[in-house]
Amino acid sequence: MPNTSFTKTKTRSTASKKAPRAASKALSSATKAPVKSWAKHSDEQLLDMRMCDLGLKFEDTPLVQYRDQLYGELAARGLRIKPQCWLSDDWFSPDGIPGIAVPFYLAHPRLVRLERSQMLEVEGGTKQWCMRILRHEAGHAIDTAFRLHRRKSYKSMFGNYSDPYPEYYKPKPRSKNFVLHLEPWYAQSHPSEDFAETFAVWLNPSSRWRKDYDGWKALKKIEFVEQLMESIAGQGAKVKSRAKVDPAHRIKKTLREHYKQRHLLYKFDEPSVFDDDLKKLFPQIAKTRRSKTAAAFLERNRSFFSRTIAQWTGEYQYNINQVLREMIERCRIMKLRVTGNETELKQNLMVLVTVHTMNYLHGAYRVTL
Repeated sequence: MPNTSFTKTKTRSTASKKAPRAASKALSSATKAPVKSWAKHSDEQLLDMRMCDLGLKFEDTPLVQYRDQLYGELAARGLRIKPQCWLSDDWFSPDGIPGIAVPFYLAHPRLVRLERSQMLEVEGGTKQWCMRILRHEAGHAIDTAFRLHRRKSYKSMFGNYSDPYPEYYKPKPRSKNFVLHLEPWYAQSHPSEDFAETFAVWLNPSSRWRKDYDGWKALKKIEFVEQLMESIAGQGAKVKSRAKVDPAHRIKKTLREHYKQRHLLYKFDEPSVFDDDLKKLFPQIAKTRRSKTAAAFLERNRSFFSRTIAQWTGEYQYNINQVLREMIERCRIMKLRVTGNETELKQNLMVLVTVHTMNYLHGAYRVTL
């Protein structure tokens, strides 16, 4: 959860920690979850449990139907590969293994609630969001399975797969050289992520990529991926490892230790450039029945703000949403609440978001963390 447009990366994994809440049904309620003795534990009791003691199995979770949907989408494109999936402590696809690790908290509704209380959001917590990440990670898995990154044409289109992963990256929000899939501008973080993001856009059966990316240089990348996939359609994988990296049943750290590491990674306690302005609009008052949370107010009006500001400024809604995403996050962390006239508040927020969007995109806050 960085305070600037730099985003921390993890090798071959998604690092867009926050994304818009999708309107689709929550993954945690997609099917009946297995009964667990710890399901009625308090947060404090759960945090003291080791991950390996949760007794989680991928096949017992709602994730199976989304994995199977991914397999169906791959098969519809003539791709024979079925990347294996397992539960771990994060989303990632390991180097050298054509598989997908899925975070443990998606295995049970009680863990979803704990994740939300600890991290304020549940990455992949809806069907739409989960499928977006699965398609991205499938891109990594297919890249590995067929050693696509060794091809000269791949290197020419996306860059050198073996380049070191940066601890942070500095995206160009207005660039049309990259697709927009996972937030924030994740395709720009590394050549392998550029490929995985482009693959995910191509694979999505509801994608209108020819129309959406008309006139963009990124369109050539999507067309390249389509040609590349046609060249391997019907073929068996060259790399067939079934190893599982950091499976949840072998992770001995407690959930408290896990979330402490996550809070440090995403710098929960560091102030944001938005904090002072947000506190002026949303005073830190005591919780009452009538008061609403500032985060909920911003979330509810998010589409209105992004759409209206885009009309005013000509800026992409995607870019405006990056600012709104971080503002909502900071409102949750500071526990800000709504007071006063909401119509006037919306007007003031419109100005605030516009100003911060312009500063955000022109580099005023891009400092190395």
